Amino acid sequence: MSVTVVLAVGVDPWILMASDPAWKAAGYFVVSAGSVEEAIRHFRAGDFDVVLLGHFIPAEKRERLTFLIRSLGSRVPVASIANDSADCDSFADATLGSDASNLLADIGELMARSAKTPRPRTIARKMRPKRLRFDTPGALAEA
Repeated sequence: MSVTVVLAVGVDPWILMASDPAWKAAGYFVVSAGSVEEAIRHFRAGDFDVVLLGHFIPAEKRERLTFLIRSLGSRVPVASIANDSADCDSFADATLGSDASNLLADIGELMARSAKTPRPRTIARKMRPKRLRFDTPGALAEA
C-alpha cells in the first residue's frame, strides 16, 4: 500500500484526530504544523501529497500559505477544512467538511481529481507557436 503524506496546518480538532490509527490504516502519514510559519518550514523541507488547512487559521494566512505553495511551482492540492458555518476558500483547490467520517474519503477524491488535472507546462508546450524565420526579405518560412 502506498502512503499519502499530508501536511496538516492548524490547531483544529481534526488535526488531533489525524494521529488516529484509522488515518494510518487508510494509508495516510500526517505531519502537523501549528502555525503557517511552521508549515512553510515543513513544506520546504518535505515532499507532501496534500496540504490541509484548518479553519482556526485566519483566511489571509491560509491564502498566503497557498500562494507560497503555488509560487514554489508546486501542484500539491491544497484543501481548507471548513466548520459548519465557514465559507469556501476560493484560493484553495477544495473545501472539505470537518466531519471525521467523510474527511478521509474527501481527501482521496481530492487526490484523484488533482491527478487528472493537466499540468500547465504540458498545455503551454502544445500551444506554443511555431518559430518563424526570414529566408528572404518579405517571405516567411517555418523553422
